[in-house]
Amino acid sequence: MNKPMCSTAVLIASVTLAGAALAQAWPSRPVKVVVAFSAGGTTDILARKVGQELAEKLKQPFVIENKPGTGGNTGTEMVVRAPADGYTLIVNSVGPIAVNPTLYPKLAYNPLTELVPIVQIADVPNVLVVHPSVPAKTFDEFITYAKANPGKLNCSSTGIGTSSHLSCFILVKRAGFEAVHVPYKGADALRDLLAGRVQFMFATIPSVKQHIDSGALRAVAVSSPQRIPALPNVPTVAESGFPGFEADQWYGVVAPAGTPAAVVARLNAEVNKVLLLPEVAQQLAVEGAVAMPTTPQAFGPHTAREIPRWAEVVKAGNVRMD
Repeated sequence: MNKPMCSTAVLIASVTLAGAALAQAWPSRPVKVVVAFSAGGTTDILARKVGQELAEKLKQPFVIENKPGTGGNTGTEMVVRAPADGYTLIVNSVGPIAVNPTLYPKLAYNPLTELVPIVQIADVPNVLVVHPSVPAKTFDEFITYAKANPGKLNCSSTGIGTSSHLSCFILVKRAGFEAVHVPYKGADALRDLLAGRVQFMFATIPSVKQHIDSGALRAVAVSSPQRIPALPNVPTVAESGFPGFEADQWYGVVAPAGTPAAVVARLNAEVNKVLLLPEVAQQLAVEGAVAMPTTPQAFGPHTAREIPRWAEVVKAGNVRMD
């Protein structure tokens, strides 16, 4: 009578040992880390920082590969179709995972079933930045100027349906002024803002902090519920007359569905160790990002909750990509 139970116990033990051996053996060769946006943006910055630390700890290269296009869908779909062996990962953001399922009715992948969550890296608020040619030094002055010049201001974004775009849409709608939305592919939006070809945008703090510090751009408000230590003198949009305004971005590591659970657990543990390094947490905080070490079991439900939240914004703006 006890024989089947013994056999089951042996099987479970064998699987557990095999999983542990697999996790310890991984990685035995270079790991590809896809970024679905162009170099220089926040996703790229975070991926390179985490990848560098992992390479040093695990003694294998973590090779960053930028695959921008279609609001992050190009790189994301490439990873969805990649072998689920732990050697192709993607550092992704709220857009391709939580916004695009509503924005693109014909999306070629399902982020909830075709990707496995590994670990969240950071939460990053957006900051409303203006080119110095705009004669507004505060958020109130910016709104006043925008209303006095309907249709004369261009708002750049990192792509249609991105948090950058939707943050601009929400502000324009709630504040009641006209502006022209100019979508770009990733970091090109920032380059044209710095050149003065567009006048304002919502950008992630790490991507623009150096330009704010140098005076190349002027920060007038942040999109988080509370002020950010990296920009303590910059008010929130919410406290500036628009309560409830919140449009942060989040970033995390995901992999093709079917990636071995042992590898997912090992990678989660290693990335969390990186995020808990004092120098890494401090660097992220200085740039306006908040390290978010977490488990796959927590990260997965978080992404699922974000899809309906952003769906409301996308539908309200009647934004759609065929």
